[in-house]
Amino acid sequence: MDFTVLAKGIALAGCAIGAGLALIAGVGPGIGEGNCAARACEVIGRNPECKGDVTSSMILGIALSETTGIYGFVTGLLLIFVAPGMFMNFLG
Repeated sequence: MDFTVLAKGIALAGCAIGAGLALIAGVGPGIGEGNCAARACEVIGRNPECKGDVTSSMILGIALSETTGIYGFVTGLLLIFVAPGMFMNFLG
């Protein structure tokens, strides 16, 4: 029996499962950014004169949390497009 075909199948399945799990990382930042914007609107509604400070802090926080989603997205793309070719070259 040729185990190379089985090894290639397992490598491709691992890449697909890993990519799916990596792309789930976009859910967390979306929820966090929504909560951040909601709280910022709530604070600005209560105290309108602090709009500039709250807005700048909100934008900084959202930008920092968005990087987590971007890292997950890039990891998923690498697992979909780059890793299978590397595994196939390695396995022969």
